[in-house]
Amino acid sequence: MTDHVHDLAALREATDRLLSATEKLDDAALAEPSRLPGWSRGHVVAHLSRNADALVNVLQGRPMYADSETRDRDIARDAPRPQAEQLADLVASAARFVDAASAPADWSRTVALRNGVTDSASRIPFRRRIEVELHHVDLGVGYELEDLPDEFTARQIDYLAERFAGHPAVAPTGLADGTGRSWTTGGGAQGEPVAVRGTAAELLGWLSGRRDGSALTVEGAALPALPPL
Repeated sequence: MTDHVHDLAALREATDRLLSATEKLDDAALAEPSRLPGWSRGHVVAHLSRNADALVNVLQGRPMYADSETRDRDIARDAPRPQAEQLADLVASAARFVDAASAPADWSRTVALRNGVTDSASRIPFRRRIEVELHHVDLGVGYELEDLPDEFTARQIDYLAERFAGHPAVAPTGLADGTGRSWTTGGGAQGEPVAVRGTAAELLGWLSGRRDGSALTVEGAALPALPPL
């Protein structure tokens, strides 16, 4: 069961780690490429600030973004800003999200995100945590998938395995991390079932498109090609 109070506390810790890392970057470091194709570190930080405000919109019943063009334009606009301005925006936007997510509310209600996606309001703090944790890794500043809290990694594998479940392009796939935890995904494509073994960090890296899966052990057919998130 989703516990938004727990998730909000865990988000605060993840945000503190992100802010500490961002404080150590200077203007030149922010302008360097991130691990996301076509994005500098400044793009990643700008996205995180604007995503916080977008999720405030979600919690308060407004459209997440006016449209995809506005989202992309705002990130491009904010990406080149000096480090001090980027950091101040990241701090302020994170605080706005925490304030909105701490207000009394019906957490069982359904809220609208982008592209027709809906979810329970109670899951929004965890969705924000996903953004903070994975994009911290994307900055390429020493925080790796192996550094993510184990509880977060397992929940994110749960989420991504469910997302690809029954996908018409993904063969039936069983995942296991060697600690007794296992997941199933795919199943919509015909073909030999695939068993994939590896650490939780490597499984998450493959499922999230952040690693190529070469460190995983594959039994059966080849490692499935996953559709973009």
